[in-house]
Amino acid sequence: MRDTDLYRHLLGVEDPWFVSEVQLDVKEQRVDVWIEHPKGLQWPCPECGAEGTLHDHAEERVWRHLDSCQFQTFLHARPPRVVCPEHGVRQVQLPWAKPHARFTLLFERFAIEVLRHTTIQAGRMILRISWDEAWHVMERAVQRGLRRKPERMIAQLGVDEKSVGSGQDYVTVVCDLERSTVEEVTEGNNCRSLQIYFEGLTDKQREGIEAVAMDMAGGYINAVSGSLPEGREKIVFDRFHIMKLMNEAVDRVRREEHKRLTDGGSSILTGTKFLWLYARERLPAKHWEQFSILKAAGLKTARAWAIKETLRELWRYKSRAWAEKFWKRWYFWATHSRLAPVKKIANTLKTHLYGILTYSKHRITNATTEGINSKIETLRKAACGFRNKQRFRTVILFHLGGLDLYPATH
Repeated sequence: MRDTDLYRHLLGVEDPWFVSEVQLDVKEQRVDVWIEHPKGLQWPCPECGAEGTLHDHAEERVWRHLDSCQFQTFLHARPPRVVCPEHGVRQVQLPWAKPHARFTLLFERFAIEVLRHTTIQAGRMILRISWDEAWHVMERAVQRGLRRKPERMIAQLGVDEKSVGSGQDYVTVVCDLERSTVEEVTEGNNCRSLQIYFEGLTDKQREGIEAVAMDMAGGYINAVSGSLPEGREKIVFDRFHIMKLMNEAVDRVRREEHKRLTDGGSSILTGTKFLWLYARERLPAKHWEQFSILKAAGLKTARAWAIKETLRELWRYKSRAWAEKFWKRWYFWATHSRLAPVKKIANTLKTHLYGILTYSKHRITNATTEGINSKIETLRKAACGFRNKQRFRTVILFHLGGLDLYPATH
């Protein structure tokens, strides 16, 4: 088999195109392949598809293709230009590459696959391309995926902020909790940041949102309340965030009591910080005996812990009415505990009670969003941070957006 026939089959070149020449440069570890077409053909206009006569050829273009063994492979061709009665002279669409591309479609598909499983720096070394070329592959893939993204209904959203780098520089990450994908990344962590996402949805999509899991950030609350029909009733404050606040209150009680006791010569609370942060059923067996002694010692910290643990029962109620009854009993206990940090958190929760009780109907948390945020942090660290928020958005959507990234090949 001649080398031109071999490469015609390897490259999948179809009529009317054929391989006219193949050159191998062993020293440069490179294969160059020239592709041509017969004379006298009619060509379709890329705008309307109407066939027209050949006008001329553009200058020779070169595209990087998949390697031939260890040899980098490059395709050469002069794209034909067709005369269209309606659109004038237009360059014909080539079957192996998009207009203005420097890579063939097959190479770009492979590059996307490599970049999905590694960093840009490692990927570009594997592919033997520049950092900018690798970045543009990723950027085009995300743009392609966003264009193809269907207008689908999203019932449950998760919203959280994510640090871009050091300091107080943030983006807002909006997640589809059912599909575990990132829907959008917007600059900032305020009301406007989330409003921008909602403004990009249709009226039907906004109406279809049933619940939004979030922390108690005022900006996000205002965005949901003002952007969604009956938005306030769709807010679900993340129960893990609420329990984190309660753990912080317990720890403040412990620190205050520990200082008072150590001043009086007692070290009973020394080294017990993390014991009070455990949920009752998660306390390691090796600490059971010590913890029983602590609970029986009449400590304020033990009372704060008991109040915190009792609040966890709230999430078990599936009836809003029963959840509200439980809440009233718990709130009375917390606010009459004479424990200032606990009372402060109880009053904060009362202010946000509307979004706490909605858990009885919409049993969602931000656990999925937090998991996605952990993956985002891995991407951020691998890139040594991001100065450009748009690039940060592109990387997040490339890896976590659930988009159809790959170019179509024929």
